[in-house]
Amino acid sequence: MNLQRPNANDATGTTNRSRSVVPGSGLCTRCEDGCRGNCEVFKASFRGREVIYPGPYGTVTAGADKDYPIDYSHLNIMGYAFGAKGLPAGVVGDPDNSLFPMVSTETEFGVDNKVKMHVPVFTGALGSTDIARRNWEHFAAGAAIAGISLVCGENVCGIDPQAEFKNGKISESPEMRRRVETYKKWHEGYGDMIVQLNVEDTRFGVAEYVLDKLGVETIELKWGQGAKCIGGEIKIDTLERALDLQGRGYLITPDPSVEANQAAFKDGALKQFERHSRLGFIDEEEFIKEVERLRGLGAKRVTLKTGAYPMRELAMALKWASDAKLDLVTIDGAPGGTGMSPWRMMEEWGVPTFYLQCMTYELAERLRQNGAFVPDLAMAGGFSTEDHIFKVLSMGAPYFKAVCMGRALMIPGMVGKNIGLWLQEGAASLPKAVANFGSTREEIFVNYEELIAKYDRATVDNMPAGAIAIYTFSDKLKVGLQQLMAGSRNYTVPSITRDDLMALTEDAAQISGIPFVMDAYREEAMRIIDGK
Repeated sequence: MNLQRPNANDATGTTNRSRSVVPGSGLCTRCEDGCRGNCEVFKASFRGREVIYPGPYGTVTAGADKDYPIDYSHLNIMGYAFGAKGLPAGVVGDPDNSLFPMVSTETEFGVDNKVKMHVPVFTGALGSTDIARRNWEHFAAGAAIAGISLVCGENVCGIDPQAEFKNGKISESPEMRRRVETYKKWHEGYGDMIVQLNVEDTRFGVAEYVLDKLGVETIELKWGQGAKCIGGEIKIDTLERALDLQGRGYLITPDPSVEANQAAFKDGALKQFERHSRLGFIDEEEFIKEVERLRGLGAKRVTLKTGAYPMRELAMALKWASDAKLDLVTIDGAPGGTGMSPWRMMEEWGVPTFYLQCMTYELAERLRQNGAFVPDLAMAGGFSTEDHIFKVLSMGAPYFKAVCMGRALMIPGMVGKNIGLWLQEGAASLPKAVANFGSTREEIFVNYEELIAKYDRATVDNMPAGAIAIYTFSDKLKVGLQQLMAGSRNYTVPSITRDDLMALTEDAAQISGIPFVMDAYREEAMRIIDGK
C-alpha cells in the first residue's frame, strides 16, 4: 500500500519532473544534472525553510493527504427493517410517526452548565492566522445562526497590533473584542464561543480579559492538535512587526534582531519571518490548579483540546479531565488540516484519527468500569460529511457528543464570502459552478428564503454571505444525518450505539471492537433460522 509520497505536493507548490518516482524518497528515479525543477529538494536548495510550510500562506487551508491503512471508510452504518429508538414516550414506531424529518440531531455537552447544539458539530480552532482573521465575521455569524459552537483559537490577543498591555497582561484587544461581539450579535442560545489558551495566552492573562470584560463563558485549555506537535505558527511580512512580536515574548525565526537576517530581509531574499508559540509541558497538579483558577475567574465551562499524542498522554488527558470534571475533551487526530502547519509534520506525525478514537473509547470504558466520571468527548481530525458524524458518535457511544470540523466548516465561510464579492462585481464575475444556479443571493443560496422567514429580508440581505453558506452547509449535514439516523432507527443522538456499525475488514474490527460484517447480528440470525 502506498501511504504517502514525499518530495512533491501541491501544498508546497512542487512537482516531480519524472513520471517514475522512488516510493520511499519521492525522488525521481533519474535525477539529472541540469534539471529545471521543481521537486521539494530542488526548491529547498534555494528557498530553504520556506518549503517546510504549505502555501500561499494566508489564503490556503492545507490538509495532509497520507492514506492510512484503516479509516472510517472501513466502517458501514447499519440499516434496520423494524424498531425505533428515541421516539417520544408512549409513541410506537410506524410509517407515519417515524419519518426522517422527525429525527432530532440536537446534542449537548457540559456538566452543570450544558451547551445545546442543533447539529453535533463545532468548528476547529480559528486563531491568529490571517485566514481566520479575514473571514471571522462569516465564520462567527454562520456558527451562531446554525446553532453550533465556535472555537476561537490561540494567540489572538497576543498578536493583535492594537492590543494594550498593563504589567505584561492584556488590558484591551480590539481584535478579540470584535470576534466576541460578532458572535454574540447573531447568537440565539444554541452553541457557544469557546476561547482557547496556550502558554502565551495564559501568561498574557487572556482568560481574565475575555471572562471579565467580554463575557466569554467557556475556556479551553490547549495541549495540542492533530496537525502538529509544536506550537502554533504564523508568518510575518514586515521587520517592524517581527521585532514588535519578539518584544512581546514570542519566538520569531529567523531572529529579526540579527543584522544578517535584517539584511537578508531588506535584500528581498528573506520574504517573511515566522512567529512560533512555546511548547506546553503538562503536570497533573498544575493542571487541576489551572482548572480551579479558571472556574474561580468565572468560567462556566472549562474544556480541553488535546492532540494526536500516544496512548500515555491520552490517558493523562482523560484521567485528569475526569478528576477535574471538565465539561468537554476534544481529541484531535492525524492527519491534520490547517493553514500553516509544517507540511511533512502534518503528513508524518501523530496517531491517526480512527486509531485515536478507538484508544479513547477503550480508556473511557476503563474509567467507567472504575466508577470514575467520564467527561463528554468530541473527535476531530479530517471530518467533512454526515456519515463521518454518525460513525464517530456510534463508535464512541455513549461518550462522544460531537464532531469537530476544521477545514470543512471554513470552506463554506470562504465560498459564501466570495460569492458575495463576485455578486458585487456583477453576475458576469460568478464562476460557472455558481452561475448555473442563478445570479442573485436568493437564487444561489437554497436556504435564503428560509432565513428570511426566520428573520426578515433586511436582516438576511445584510447578513455576511459566508454565514449564509455555513448555515446552508450545516443544514445539509443535519438532513443527511437525519436520514442516516432514521435508517438505523435512531431518532435522537443519545439513542445511537456501537451496534449501529459494522466493520468491513477484520483489521478494522480488531482495532475498533466493532463486529466484522460477517459476524454482526450472527447469533440473532441463527436463532431466527433455528426457530428459537
